[in-house]
Amino acid sequence: MWIVIIILKICACLIFGAVAGGLLTGIDRVISAKMQRRKGPPVLQPFYDVIKLLQKEATTVNSITRFYVTFSFFFSIFTVVLFLMGVDILLCIFAFTLSCVFFVIVGYSSYSPYSFVGAEREMIQIMCYEPMILMSAFGIYEVTGSFEVSKVFELGSPIVLKIPLIFIGLVYVLTIKLRKSPFDFSMSHHGHQELVKGITTELTGVCLAMVEVTHWFETVFALGLVFIFFVYKATFSIAIALVIALLIYFFEILIDNTFARIKWKTALKQSWLITGICGGVTLLYLSLFY
Repeated sequence: MWIVIIILKICACLIFGAVAGGLLTGIDRVISAKMQRRKGPPVLQPFYDVIKLLQKEATTVNSITRFYVTFSFFFSIFTVVLFLMGVDILLCIFAFTLSCVFFVIVGYSSYSPYSFVGAEREMIQIMCYEPMILMSAFGIYEVTGSFEVSKVFELGSPIVLKIPLIFIGLVYVLTIKLRKSPFDFSMSHHGHQELVKGITTELTGVCLAMVEVTHWFETVFALGLVFIFFVYKATFSIAIALVIALLIYFFEILIDNTFARIKWKTALKQSWLITGICGGVTLLYLSLFY
């Protein structure tokens, strides 16, 4: 009986992750269009795009590319399922990183120079945001005494009150992970940039559809990290945390539409500086006085 319950929970997590990620992407496109004084697509347009891609013939320059895309897709889903089930957040982050690594390999498996350079820049972005995300997990451990996500629901107050600097650093690097300006130097939403479309330049059909859905689950996980900073044992905190996560996402969209792209060297310097100040100082303080 417990196996059936686990399977049902996994299915629920899969459905929630796909629906929420697709809707967030649609809302992103609608808000961005309004900010740019365009009519824009409907909210459900990401779902229409994925369905259309699934109906197209999948052609790849290298036959092993689909293998890497599939594993990147699988581990992104695996990350969200683990996170929603409240397990070890370190395991979630490792699975999340593995998904990102496979996505980088997708770029290297192609013969396109745009894809190759996009893969290199994607790897730089991982170097930018990964340390701060790991420090967020360590900060949560210092406060809750456990890496399990479910433990935050047993606290008497939100985690953000005890580690506010880590939350600020996390929001900063999420701009990099969500590929929002000024940090969208590896793969822009716009096809007219110098990399055309970066890693996805040579992808079509099912492979490109899996990449799009992978980004949906990455968005859900990113906002989930924001969510756990504001939730605690009070029931109403769930609604508050959800609203704040959505506000943070709106803030990321606003940044995306108001800042120009910066160079990767600047992004690397700024992200490590923020990580050192917000993450390193906080962890040092918690280890000495908490």
